[in-house]
Order: sequence, then C-alpha cells, then structure tokens
Amino acid sequence: MADTTMQRTVDAEFDIDSWDEVPYDEPDVGPKLTRVVIRKTYRGALEGTGVADVLTTQGPEGAGYVASERIQATLDGRRGTFVIQHGGLADGEDQRTFGTVIPHSGTAELTGLSGHATEARQGVLTLVYSFENHPE
Repeated sequence: MADTTMQRTVDAEFDIDSWDEVPYDEPDVGPKLTRVVIRKTYRGALEGTGVADVLTTQGPEGAGYVASERIQATLDGRRGTFVIQHGGLADGEDQRTFGTVIPHSGTAELTGLSGHATEARQGVLTLVYSFENHPE
C-alpha cells in the first residue's frame, strides 16, 4: 500500500481551566520540584479538552517541565483521543518547548495520528501532524 500521508500544521489556542500544584521537594538551596495537574480547553482547529500530568522544576532564573497529556478533541473533522508528551526549558528569557504525539495513542477516528507539538506562544499549541495511510 502506498504511503498517502499528508502533513498539516494547526495552531490551537487553549485556556487553562485548572492548575493543581503540589510541591514534593523544596530544598533550602536549589530549585523546588512540583507535580501539577493541568486541565485545558482547546479551541479552533483542535476543539476539545486536555488533562496533563506535569513534573516541574522551578528556580529563580531557570525552569523546566515534562508532561504527559491526554487530549480528547476533534481534529481535522475527526473525533477521538491522543496523548502527547511534551516539555520545556527556560533559561532567563530564553525559552523552548518540545513534544511528540505518542505513537499509536490515537483512538476512534484519530487512530493513526502522528506528529510533533510545541508551545512557541503562551496559550497556543502548534501541532504538526499526519494520519498514516490517510487517503485525501
């Protein structure tokens, strides 16, 4: 079977509906470590909700996070769920994020979804994705 994947890019705006943070290591010297559960609402090209379990490191000039997030949404007219693992680093004003759709995590009409996710702007998830063997 020929590979008929076509890559697309969407910018999905989101709101943070809740942020439940619990510190688990607060040393006298060095950054604190926390666990956070974040609930989001996505709108636009990705319409739905997300729940992320996040581990953070928060220092006065540097920070970082890693997260696993299940998103239940409609994307490209298809409804289902998928999981992204994403993270970010901040060194003063220098910030960067990274993320990947977990292989084979798509369900229902999002089966076969693959891609990468970044948050280059506050409150906007950029998703570069394709569907395996999806005829256009």
